[in-house]
Amino acid sequence: MTTADVLDVFRSSGALLEGHFILRSGLRSRQFFQCALALQDMPTVERLGAALASQVRHLGVATVIAPAMGGLVIGQEVARQLQVRFIFAEKEDGRLVLRRGFQLAPGEKVLVVEDVVTQGGRVRETIAIARDKGAEVAGVAMVVDRSGGTVDLGVPTFNLLRLKVETFSPDQLPPDLAAVPPTKPGSK
Repeated sequence: MTTADVLDVFRSSGALLEGHFILRSGLRSRQFFQCALALQDMPTVERLGAALASQVRHLGVATVIAPAMGGLVIGQEVARQLQVRFIFAEKEDGRLVLRRGFQLAPGEKVLVVEDVVTQGGRVRETIAIARDKGAEVAGVAMVVDRSGGTVDLGVPTFNLLRLKVETFSPDQLPPDLAAVPPTKPGSK
């Protein structure tokens, strides 16, 4: 898939939102990628998952791990495309953990998959979980890299769409953005 193809998926599904948004990090933005809207269509999930899987197949991972909620759908599809195991980390007392009996073995080669990354907080938490279990994190795959390629996760990264989306501290908003009431459309 080309960048134009991925952008078309987001635009046609209404998943690329314009306005004043509060990101999970607390930063503000004029654009928001509501991947859940794009990923509600299974043929789209299959296309995006196949495109990501083709970029990471050479890593030879045994397991895909995703942070819940955002990475669940695309992570499972990438794992299906790679024909490997899929697990996820989920919140418990405000932080990500492995639950439901999920385990990682020392030396197990894993790929972290997320829908959208801006600063990479949830991805970093997921990487830390895998490394704490002794797993080898071979890379991170994401549908959208909102950092424009500047986020450093300490492992190879792969994406279908890389954009530099402006973000602002809440106390340093440009006047046009400050004039619009903010919304928080993402997962909390």
